[in-house]
Amino acid sequence: MALVHQPVMQLSGILVSLLGWVLSCLTTYLPQWKNLNLELNELEIWTMGLWQACVVQEEGGMQCKDFDSFLALPPELRISRILMFFSNGSGLLGLLLSGFGLDCLKIGERQQEQKKRLLLFGGMLFWISGITAIVPVSWVAHSTVREFWDENIPDIVPRWDFGEALFVGWLAGFCLVLGGSLLNCTICSTEVHPSSVHYAVAEQQDQCQHLETETRP
Repeated sequence: MALVHQPVMQLSGILVSLLGWVLSCLTTYLPQWKNLNLELNELEIWTMGLWQACVVQEEGGMQCKDFDSFLALPPELRISRILMFFSNGSGLLGLLLSGFGLDCLKIGERQQEQKKRLLLFGGMLFWISGITAIVPVSWVAHSTVREFWDENIPDIVPRWDFGEALFVGWLAGFCLVLGGSLLNCTICSTEVHPSSVHYAVAEQQDQCQHLETETRP
């Protein structure tokens, strides 16, 4: 049963990590990192992302404008761009490495140590990708809460609130960390792969046949 569970756990780790990577890429480009509701005009909702600011109108749909300068952005948005790019890149590299290290992949069946190393590196990259996805969304959420409860800002000034992209980013980071943990759990086991057993039995049978031929008169 353990030999059956190991490939299933590896495949589950890859699928969960793939889901986290897709959500991380989606979080990077969603413009709903911050939402702003105007009490004077409830028909308009302003949103802000890493790349553009948008206004959603009940009749006119959504209109967006890209940010003119990277340096003009707030510090949390500038750093978030870099971290989210790093998260997407490390997640993609983790998918490639861990994909070649799966036991169900017939390539390199006799090189189990190399396949384990690929899984290990892939799992570590998923951890890094998940952490670098959680950090920027948490930083933006922290700055949003701090500005929301800032007593120095007059009450008549509208306050930014959490956007949907923050929750997608938290889910992406959790999936990446969970997927990397599942892959690394399969490496910790000292089970022998079925293909290795097959080759070992075949070699033992060849040796026995060779000894029988030598002992015959």
